Amino acid sequence: PHPGLLQVVKQCVRVPVFVMIRPRGGDFLYSDREVEVMKADIRLAKLHGADGLVFGALTEDGRIDTELCTALLAVCRPLPVTFHRAFDMVHDPVVALETLISLGFERVLTSGCDSSALEGLSLIKRLAEQLYVTQGFFPPGGGITERNLQRILEGSTASEFHCSARSARDSGMKFRNPNVAMGASFSAPEYSIKVADVAKVRTLNAIAKNIL
Repeated sequence: PHPGLLQVVKQCVRVPVFVMIRPRGGDFLYSDREVEVMKADIRLAKLHGADGLVFGALTEDGRIDTELCTALLAVCRPLPVTFHRAFDMVHDPVVALETLISLGFERVLTSGCDSSALEGLSLIKRLAEQLYVTQGFFPPGGGITERNLQRILEGSTASEFHCSARSARDSGMKFRNPNVAMGASFSAPEYSIKVADVAKVRTLNAIAKNIL
């Protein structure tokens, strides 16, 4: 998020706010300039009240980029840090997890290296048991909805979860020019906005509280 968004969110909520450090979409192999941006973003996030940071970086052969992660972790201190779903793109999840634990990450956000957290449940549970990590170490994320959250929490023994809980909201614009697009793809039309859905968030929280 931009610093302005972080500032406003911090004014509006009481829960801890972790900031994603991701300079672009695509893969998790970053250039030297992108690393400079990530370090600058971390400093800004800390300055504007972030309670924790979230990032991930890989080498070209699908391993954890230990050198880069170590450098970024140093900038993040003393805040807690989560390794995001770059974990789902690693070559060997067992080796990758051992590396992340040794580096000092406090959480790993994952779909179990599968298309969704539901499909990846068995790996999430196996990794947690194999490496003796706590329940809160693996917040499952990816394709979580009101229909499958209970199965995911019970199957993974997780105490936290991650989901977007979004819905589309139609634009309030009355005048619309159909001949101009501002770079948006067909899946993200100009006059529709993806927003956090309060009803979905409340429903998901109720399901989680009932289980946890």
